[in-house]
Amino acid sequence: MTSGRPVLVVTDMQNGFVREQSAHIVPVVVDLVRRWQAAGGDTLFTRYLNYPGSPFERFFGWLRLQSSPDIDFVPELHPYVDRGATLDKKIYSPFTSEGLALFKQRGWEEFYFCGIATESCVLKGAVDAFEHDFTPWLIADASASHAGTEAHEAGLLVARRFIGSGQVIRLADIPTGLIALSPLAPDAS
Repeated sequence: MTSGRPVLVVTDMQNGFVREQSAHIVPVVVDLVRRWQAAGGDTLFTRYLNYPGSPFERFFGWLRLQSSPDIDFVPELHPYVDRGATLDKKIYSPFTSEGLALFKQRGWEEFYFCGIATESCVLKGAVDAFEHDFTPWLIADASASHAGTEAHEAGLLVARRFIGSGQVIRLADIPTGLIALSPLAPDAS
């Protein structure tokens, strides 16, 4: 176990969250994952699973993401998911008891968050990392909201207030060495 090893947290890149407002982020995240893994970095793919009687169902009347194909990772990420860790969750954040055990086991202390949705699951993961005394980074241009640009921008605003404006970064701000410098050709797998 390497102490303080960074991890790219690929948040809820699932079919049920990809809509017209968030579809543009899929190739961006796939490229980031490809480059991160090519540089030897750890990746964590989170998957949200809704369930009958969940707070999302009770308070929002939201029944989506309870079964396949909604819960499945977007097909473009399939070649990369097996090269990383996966974490199923029933809440916004990956900071569940299973998640915390995984973070400790892997020695992850620095978290780079991307994915869907900026104003909910991505934001909540970054805030929870902050509150657990880890180093959170929210990659603004590798995150999106299925609720549109306004929700994405609101998530970034709140993130700057919760974790610090310097912790909200762009792809170009990721330190050299954590990702391969140039985009790679798509995998033949």
